[in-house]
Amino acid sequence: MKSVELFTGAGGLAIGTAMAGFDHLALVERDKHSCNTIRENQQRGVSVVNDWCVYHMDVADFDYSMIDGEIDLLAGGPPCQPFSIGGRHGAHLDERDMFPLFFQAVRELRPRAFLIENVRGLLRKNFINYFEYITLQLAHPDLQSKPDESWVDHLGRLENHHNAGSSDYLSYHVNFRLLNAANYGVPQKRERVFIVGFRSDVNPNWLFPEPTHTEEALIWHKWVTGEYWEKHGISSNNRPEMPVKLRSRLERFGANLLGNITAPWRTVRDAISDFPSPENVDLAASIPNHVYMTGARSYPGHTGSPLDEPAKTLKAGVHGVPGGENMLALPSGKVRYFTVREAARLQTFPDDYYFPCTWGESMRQIGNAVPVNLAYIIASSIRKHLNHEDREGDELNRQVLVTV
Repeated sequence: MKSVELFTGAGGLAIGTAMAGFDHLALVERDKHSCNTIRENQQRGVSVVNDWCVYHMDVADFDYSMIDGEIDLLAGGPPCQPFSIGGRHGAHLDERDMFPLFFQAVRELRPRAFLIENVRGLLRKNFINYFEYITLQLAHPDLQSKPDESWVDHLGRLENHHNAGSSDYLSYHVNFRLLNAANYGVPQKRERVFIVGFRSDVNPNWLFPEPTHTEEALIWHKWVTGEYWEKHGISSNNRPEMPVKLRSRLERFGANLLGNITAPWRTVRDAISDFPSPENVDLAASIPNHVYMTGARSYPGHTGSPLDEPAKTLKAGVHGVPGGENMLALPSGKVRYFTVREAARLQTFPDDYYFPCTWGESMRQIGNAVPVNLAYIIASSIRKHLNHEDREGDELNRQVLVTV
């Protein structure tokens, strides 16, 4: 299936959708460092990116007429800063709001489906009207704003059009959901908004994939069966004490936990325990990007990620003290920065995917990325739905031919 991706960054979303079976005809990214990361991996022969056609340019300047044939999926993560809790919260007033460019791409490419990722701040109460505007403009991309028309006035027209049930030449069924990556096997507590749309000629009966991993299962494996500690070879004498708050939780909900066991959340230890400590330079040197960074320290609000929990959300390194929460909090009380390789694991990048930049720039790219495995799960579900539509269409055509 054919796809186009905008605001590609270092390629997290694009790798996931490619693994799900989408063939990228074009990937557009204006940041030169992110483009260099993708091209470096192409030169290294990383198979998933080998045939990518990367355009180092602003999305506003991309010529969609270069794309031949029907596009099955348009994907991308418009810059999150206008809506980020750590940003200026300017939304439509922020010059970095790139949603209008995504609307334009939908109008011009008319994909069968689209997939958008953005920060959870997009759902904040003070953005509620603008988020409605985003979803309605995606649902009716041909109903464009008029010259000098404010987005608020345009929203009114979109609402009237949508509520009237007017037929469009181009319209989409739009779904959105706030997903926590940890609930899908990513070793990181990372909440992001995903918006998925299917063109009106595609069956709209699609649902977001159900979570496969839970915190409750992790609690059970740690504090009831002990399987978690046994898996990592930690003797009972060296295991931490069960937190008091979990004791009362198990007492109240133990039966429910036992009856609803799924896969446990994956922890930092689950993700990186096979790596040697980066402080052991001789052993770490054999692993690309596994380089120790000095200077980590804990301070209020930035205490690092506990080893035996999913990591806190990896940051792009632009909030507060450089590095922010991109630290590991060891049981000893010591903190250190995650290496680039460890951070890439926490975002589920393939181990052969290399980041050729400095630690800070690499962390920015990794922190801005969509976890590869989560992108794969959602894109696989979209592809399965489109394939089902294709099979039903083929069957209908065969029935018509037999009737004739």
